[in-house]
Amino acid sequence: MANLNINLAGIKSPNPFWLASAPPTNSGYQIMKAFDAGWGGAVWKTLGVPVVNVSSRYGAVNYRDNRMIGFNNIELITDRPLKDNLKEIEEVKKRFPEHAVIASLMVETREEWHQIMQDVTNAGADGVELNFGCPHGMCERGMGSAVGQEPKVLKTIVSWVKEVAKIPVIVKLTPNITDITRPALAAVEGGGDAISLINTIQSLVGVDIDNFVPYPVVDGKSTNGGYCGPAVKPIAMNMLKNCAQHPGVNIPISGIGGVENWRDAVEFILLGATSVQVCTAVMHYGFGIIREMKAGLSQYMDEKGFKSIEDFRGKALPNVLHWEDLNLKYKIVASINEDKCIGCQLCYTACEDGAHQAIGLSDDLLNRKPFIIEKNCVGCNLCSLVCPVEGCITMERRDDGKQHVTWAERTKAGNIPKTFNDELAGGLHHWVPEPDDAFNTRKPKHYKLGDGGIA
Repeated sequence: MANLNINLAGIKSPNPFWLASAPPTNSGYQIMKAFDAGWGGAVWKTLGVPVVNVSSRYGAVNYRDNRMIGFNNIELITDRPLKDNLKEIEEVKKRFPEHAVIASLMVETREEWHQIMQDVTNAGADGVELNFGCPHGMCERGMGSAVGQEPKVLKTIVSWVKEVAKIPVIVKLTPNITDITRPALAAVEGGGDAISLINTIQSLVGVDIDNFVPYPVVDGKSTNGGYCGPAVKPIAMNMLKNCAQHPGVNIPISGIGGVENWRDAVEFILLGATSVQVCTAVMHYGFGIIREMKAGLSQYMDEKGFKSIEDFRGKALPNVLHWEDLNLKYKIVASINEDKCIGCQLCYTACEDGAHQAIGLSDDLLNRKPFIIEKNCVGCNLCSLVCPVEGCITMERRDDGKQHVTWAERTKAGNIPKTFNDELAGGLHHWVPEPDDAFNTRKPKHYKLGDGGIA
């Protein structure tokens, strides 16, 4: 039976699923409800000098039938008095002593950092998360992402906190920066015990085209907010990978950004995260999603033979290389399963207009299913991505697996294109239609069934 327990820099929890610092962690009521449902930890909504928030606060990106694939908020840190939050932190820890309660903090001066650290420690928090990521409202006041974008300032503040810290310190990083490893290294240099990433991405999610104001609307005006949800997951995973692979960032990582189900969590852990934090999915579906997340993760681990999270944490990192280290001799081509093909011709259209013209259509009007022109297929796999039928288009290997040559190796050997019309160019001898063929009602002879073969 898989053991889901984790230990992130000394912060223990019964599973790696934590609530991120956000509206779902605004009160002790919500966190107790979440822990009772099965969540392993929670990062309290950021504490500091209380603010006054606006209305409305949220916007979303919907795509076809899917709502909130991207989510935008202009809500700030807590608007509740510090004493109320401290009282509730203490109550939660008494009721759930084995669960992780992390206090997210954002203040300005050294004295304020020292005082609030003492306050949350006395309340029983297991750790703190320094919010250096908020991309709206607070950054204009010299906090949030304004700190996260300045590694020297970040390092200084982390060192202030560590002067008095008696519990682990997590540093939350902003993605609104060119190279996230720079603030990550600054967090290490300042003495941080762990990092968390990513915070939200500065964004506008849409514009009311009748009233000419972006969303969310506040009395006919708007502002940029923080973008999160499933749409940011690829960005979050890349930044997680960058930090996890950097030899200087040798502290634990809590992964954040678009985690919605157990598979998302597994991917983050495979890229180096010890815990995963969730926000938007809870705001969309509620705390109850944790049941499927825990069950799915446990079953995955059992099937793979992993006894603990540490057994597979970072297991994907050795397989993430620089582009120049990939094998140029690896060759795959598309193959269409005619029995599964429904004749929608999406693959044909996508390849014809958006890729390499490697899919043809029969002249037989009674059978207009597409076929692969194998000698023209570059193995880009666009066709398999657009195909609506699972398993209809697959990519099959054609090389013998015995050769391995990289761009880096070819560069070192001087065997790369050096002029605009170099014979070594990869696509120099690749067939493409003549420009005027774009206006023909009939496709070039090359497209006739049988020319190039059906893969």
